[in-house]
Amino acid sequence: MTLAIVLAADPAAGHLTEPGRPAGEPLTERLAAQWRRAGADDVRIAADLTELADLVAAATGPVLVSGADLVAHTAVLKHLATSPVGPTVALVLTDPPAPGQATVREERGQVVEVDAADASGVFGGALRVGPADLPALADAARRAAGTAPDAPDARLTDPASAPGVGATDGGPRNAVDRLVADLAARGTLIFAQRVRLLVAHRVGDEAQRAAAEAAVAAVDEDRAELKLSVKERDDFFTTFFVSTWSPYVTKAAARIGIGPTGVTMVSVAFAVAAAVLFGVGGRPALVAGAALLYLGFVLDCVDGQLARYTRHFSAWGGWLDTMADRFKEYVVYAGLGFGATHAGFRYGWALALAAMTLQTVRHMTDTWYGALHDEAARRPKVVSADAGGIGGKLNAASTRVQADTGSVSYWLKRTVVFPIGERWALIAIAAALFGPLVALVAVLVWGALAFAYTGGLRTLRARWMRVPVMATVDAGLHRDDGVLARTLPTTRRPLLLAVLGALGAAGTLVWALLAVHGGGDLPVFVPVLALVLLLGAAQASRAPYEGSLDWLVPAALRAAEYLFAIAVGVAGRAPAWLIFGYVLVLTLHHYDLTARLEKRQSAPPLHAATLGWPGRSLLLAIGLIAGYASIALATLGAYLLVVFVASVVLAWVVLPARARGGVRSPG
Repeated sequence: MTLAIVLAADPAAGHLTEPGRPAGEPLTERLAAQWRRAGADDVRIAADLTELADLVAAATGPVLVSGADLVAHTAVLKHLATSPVGPTVALVLTDPPAPGQATVREERGQVVEVDAADASGVFGGALRVGPADLPALADAARRAAGTAPDAPDARLTDPASAPGVGATDGGPRNAVDRLVADLAARGTLIFAQRVRLLVAHRVGDEAQRAAAEAAVAAVDEDRAELKLSVKERDDFFTTFFVSTWSPYVTKAAARIGIGPTGVTMVSVAFAVAAAVLFGVGGRPALVAGAALLYLGFVLDCVDGQLARYTRHFSAWGGWLDTMADRFKEYVVYAGLGFGATHAGFRYGWALALAAMTLQTVRHMTDTWYGALHDEAARRPKVVSADAGGIGGKLNAASTRVQADTGSVSYWLKRTVVFPIGERWALIAIAAALFGPLVALVAVLVWGALAFAYTGGLRTLRARWMRVPVMATVDAGLHRDDGVLARTLPTTRRPLLLAVLGALGAAGTLVWALLAVHGGGDLPVFVPVLALVLLLGAAQASRAPYEGSLDWLVPAALRAAEYLFAIAVGVAGRAPAWLIFGYVLVLTLHHYDLTARLEKRQSAPPLHAATLGWPGRSLLLAIGLIAGYASIALATLGAYLLVVFVASVVLAWVVLPARARGGVRSPG
């Protein structure tokens, strides 16, 4: 249950009145009604911070808090209440700060400092606090009120009253601003909710209130919300060839009652149909497949736009969107690989495998580099010895380009990294005009260049940031080590060992390709040596992750496992489609882990049953040496798929039902 609390204690707002109401009546009722329309299950008006602390202490779900000086569209409050970015979110405005108001500095969507000298906005007087942060909020309210056990005098104990954290103008801090300042001082992870297209202002007198309400009335709220459903910063193809008309589809879907999940499933169907047509071949089928692929991508954008427009967010929806995007793309690669092979090119499936492996490893680096940046934003700024070196210069240059929205350099930077819109556009155009083979080659060439570009620059910037991000998470889970790795002796230098494992697997694959091409067999010692290198990488499971480049370890391990599995399939002369299917199942398992990392979720329910990458590699090596590589790939792949599906059902159906009391455990 979501509780909304309007704090009527701010002296700056206490004298404001509703139009037509007696002078001196506060504006609390108006905000209370807006919170109800924004989706709050219960709305209370707290006379002071002590009453607010008592309400928060009794709450079990998210709590929405606002002062009584906020004039805004109801949609602004609804966006804050339903924001999917994190559990605790603060409203941030671009207005100049008034006396008593807190200013904030943001990085990567997080409030990293209150009242910093280089503030990027002003606190908007409203915040949502997640259940895990409620004790901190209640304690902050008591400290500000001077009623906490260790705070007999709020002036001495309130972090919001301390030097450097108090009001920027030296005057008294508004009550709600003291709360957000205290939470920030405690290190609470607070995300920023910016106001765009809609209107929100904090007001201090009747003239400001009248001006703010006039500004609210001048904006068509529904029209603004539809525009807001489109991402503020998207890639070139999506911005100019999809988002120019996809909001109309979003509006129509909302009117007829189709939810984001339904749109996602239709998008999957379009992508599968496009893959089938690419496999069939022939100019009409290729053109039709390209058209379906484009429409499928439009729907892929619409599902997110629909979620933002209707504010229907869920952990399941976010997970499904991530998994569906990757499944669609790799099914299209399979269609192109089959089509290229069917057209007479011997290595069509090999190109499809290469494209899928490359893209997955790229995505792993993208995910972990994002986690690295998020962690760097949370940490206090420390001037690196390399601040004036190439890493610092690259970071400053990237910041300047990102700020220059709409410039040529801005669009080049966003396009050169080969985002999903550009990938799907390239596939559609190349397949329709030149066929599946050219489409796969184009994807591989651009993808490899983009990987080299982003990998090089990110490595330099990561060395400059010096943030050991792997040390902040369950490294064993995201390495996907499994039981076997935990039984091995522990060694250090995890990145070096992971890279050696990947190089060993790559060498085994090359040797296997040469042996098969020459009509011979792969010597037994080759996969055994590669397995030794892989198990060496597994020994770093419990090593300390203190290096600035250790965020590359998961990607290196994914490359090692995929390349070794492909080498086993090639050496064992397994059907190409079987090797592709096995690696596809692995990618689904690993994307499940990255999706959970991005959404800050726990491990999948059956994660231990997936055996870990060392265990899977060992089983495949045994199968190859025994002469049953195809059987090993098919059996292990089918087993992993069953475990994946069962884990999905448990995570998203059974366990949530039990949590709601819908399913009772036996006994």
